[in-house]
Amino acid sequence: MQSTNDTSRAGVPAWLVLLLAIAALVVATAALTATLAGGASSWVNGMMGGGYGPGGAGATTGPQPGEPGFVAGTVAAPRIVRVIAGPGLAFSPSTIAVARGETVTFEVTTVGPTVHEFMVGPADAVAADQAGTPEVADIGMMQTKSVTFTFDGSGPYAYACHVPGHYEAGMRGTISVVG
Repeated sequence: MQSTNDTSRAGVPAWLVLLLAIAALVVATAALTATLAGGASSWVNGMMGGGYGPGGAGATTGPQPGEPGFVAGTVAAPRIVRVIAGPGLAFSPSTIAVARGETVTFEVTTVGPTVHEFMVGPADAVAADQAGTPEVADIGMMQTKSVTFTFDGSGPYAYACHVPGHYEAGMRGTISVVG
């Protein structure tokens, strides 16, 4: 007679199969996050700069603003700075350096199930969620959206997520102008 109990059919308890499936999902999510961020340890450590690559989320493989050999983004050819939104209510990196007058395209990817937005501009306008401040909204899980901004003043500049409760929880970052 064949048993209808899942635990005796294959000799493996159903709870163990479920636990292994959850663990595999966690590992797959971590691998995808590491791929997006240029390496798991890089993503966790997070550093200043733009783009992903060796040295941390936000770091680039080339020189940074203020370093010899740095080439600032222009309106015709903006520098790309990649930002991770999440998991949770944080951006990585939390600080970005730009050159005075530089044009930067921020490519923002949400990691995790929470929908975010990304607003960038003068710090007071960003803090106040001022209408007309450049932003991209409704960035869903594993989606990437971009916004371009020219840093033509001395600052201070910032970026933030104003989905209800996110800014208040600390989902914001600073932009330092070099030069």
